[in-house]
Amino acid sequence: MSMTRDEESSEVVGAEAMQLLAQEQAAHAKTRQELIDIQRRLDECLDQHKRDIGLIEARFQTALHGARVCVFSQDCALHYDYVSKPLFGLPTDAILGNADEDILPASACAPIVAAKREVLATGEPRDLEISIERDGIIWYDVHIEAMRDPAGRIAGLTGAAIDITGRKESEAHLRLLMRELTHRSKNLLAVIQAMARQTAKHAGTTERFLARFGARLQALARSHDLLVQESWYGASLYDLVRSQLGHYIERDNPQVAVDGPTVRLKPEAAQSLGLALHELATNAAKYGALSRARGRVAIGWQVQADGGVALHWIESKGPKVASPMRRGFGSLVIEHNLVRAIEADVELAFEPDGLRCRITIPASQLLEARDALER
Repeated sequence: MSMTRDEESSEVVGAEAMQLLAQEQAAHAKTRQELIDIQRRLDECLDQHKRDIGLIEARFQTALHGARVCVFSQDCALHYDYVSKPLFGLPTDAILGNADEDILPASACAPIVAAKREVLATGEPRDLEISIERDGIIWYDVHIEAMRDPAGRIAGLTGAAIDITGRKESEAHLRLLMRELTHRSKNLLAVIQAMARQTAKHAGTTERFLARFGARLQALARSHDLLVQESWYGASLYDLVRSQLGHYIERDNPQVAVDGPTVRLKPEAAQSLGLALHELATNAAKYGALSRARGRVAIGWQVQADGGVALHWIESKGPKVASPMRRGFGSLVIEHNLVRAIEADVELAFEPDGLRCRITIPASQLLEARDALER
């Protein structure tokens, strides 16, 4: 059966339509697969970004946790909407939603609010230091910047507050040390000048003056070495004795015995007593027990009922002792300098079997145990 021309034309049109439909379906399938691939890649990128952000956030929190820094943000009404950790001595839940006026004392609030309003008005960052009295003084170094929306408009503030209380305390302590150093330097100069005058008065010759003055300067330097090691907080009485008589104590057959409880002297007491011990040792080495191999010196101290300390210097087995006809510089240092400088009570006894010296140091010249621990 033969087809008419119209039937043949319709069949061709139908075949072409089916072909176009198949092509269109294939294109849609391809586009759909491409969209699926794009979505998969976007999901992978999103997951990676989430992981990266999580890692950055973890590092950020770790850094903040280990540092004395609090990061914060506030809206344009200056209400806190984020704080990374407790701030201004307050927990985070006492800060969020509040303004500085709600949580800070007026003395600290005024300068920080003024700085924040200036940043909101100008967009320029600001830095300032504030102090807050809350169970003691807390110091903060605060940095403030404007926070902008995608259009570039100021949408609030962000900033960081660093706790600098430790630094401020160190600076205050350093200023105190500098004042004390100035005072002690003047005192030391006065001591050296007096020592030079008295040494020259009793020396007789230039050579003798240089030898004696040099030895006394070295004794003073040894006391200062102890004080420097302890940052000028004071010195142990035992260490002070060893610094002036160590070469007699550390021998195989020591000539000096030392015994006494732990006692810490204030700097001026250590300086004055160090010179007195040097003069006692020098006298003993020239004329007393330390001038003979069999001679002995016993140094001991006890804490008194009033909190002071009584130190005893007892010589034995040395040459026979007689009271000197006149007092030399050593006696002046022992008897007068200790009394004048630290209000000590000094008793010198020239017993036939050896010199005896008792030095009572008042409690005001001693460091209490808690003072030594808190330094």
